[in-house]
Amino acid sequence: MSDSHHNSSLITRHSLLLGALYGLSAASIWGGMYVVSDVVLQTIPPFTLLTIRLLMGAAILAIIVRRQGMRLPARAQLLPMLLVGFIGFGISVGAQFVGTDRSTALNGTLVTSASPAFILLFAALILREKLTLQRIFAVTVATIGVIVIVDPAKADFSSQTFTGNAILALAAVTWGLYSVLVRRVSAQTDTLVITLLAFIGGLFLTAPAALLELPARPIGDIDGGLILGVLYLGVVSTALAMWLWNRAFALVDASAASLFFFAQPLVGALLSVLLLGQQMTPNLWVGSLMIALGLILSLYPLERLAARRALKVKSEISD
Repeated sequence: MSDSHHNSSLITRHSLLLGALYGLSAASIWGGMYVVSDVVLQTIPPFTLLTIRLLMGAAILAIIVRRQGMRLPARAQLLPMLLVGFIGFGISVGAQFVGTDRSTALNGTLVTSASPAFILLFAALILREKLTLQRIFAVTVATIGVIVIVDPAKADFSSQTFTGNAILALAAVTWGLYSVLVRRVSAQTDTLVITLLAFIGGLFLTAPAALLELPARPIGDIDGGLILGVLYLGVVSTALAMWLWNRAFALVDASAASLFFFAQPLVGALLSVLLLGQQMTPNLWVGSLMIALGLILSLYPLERLAARRALKVKSEISD
């Protein structure tokens, strides 16, 4: 094996591990976010809270971008990046809020767990990534793991939640599209700049929606705990986690990075055990192991290993 090929393999492996760290960290933060969101949403309506999160995230990243002397992309590239944010933070996250409000949190977890499957599909259609059986199987195994954890028998799929479930499905599809588009635009621009512009793009939808909802659902009483909750959601769950997620998709194939999403329901379930006193049930054990197996399968380079073995056999035969 040549030195250049060896160095290339090391760089690829480093990018894979770093991308996995970024993606799993982002999804883990979002897994814990719901504990805080449930409390804050009792006082601040959904689109208003989402707008506050995006404004805080944009302000923080704007300061970092300015201090690092980064330049915004040319005008021709600005619109696509704003559109990516409009899809991801405006339509997808907004639909998740509205869908959960009109359905149930359990339905939300079940329906949005389809996002990795849509990431896989859009990665093949838009990025021309190879749709391997390994990655399809990995997504399938992890999805079943989520279903085992949340127990669909407890979900409510009656006609009363139909509208909410349909909106949640829209959230799952558009988050898959957003994640793939982030990888596409990241080839041209730094991830910090992309995330900043995506936040701004999302505000084009969330800000008008917040203005429409506030007369009917005004903000309630604000105390110190609420302020801390909003700061956590804006700084950690938005500015940091969204940048980590976008960075993961810049480093790793979208079809492999899609599996990082499954850390979200897993962490949420584990935090329910640790913070809310729920029991560590057999379903949680089995589902957690299946999600972990799916993650390992998505990152383990079976095709590359098979190629190396074939090369080794060929070398031994020639000797």
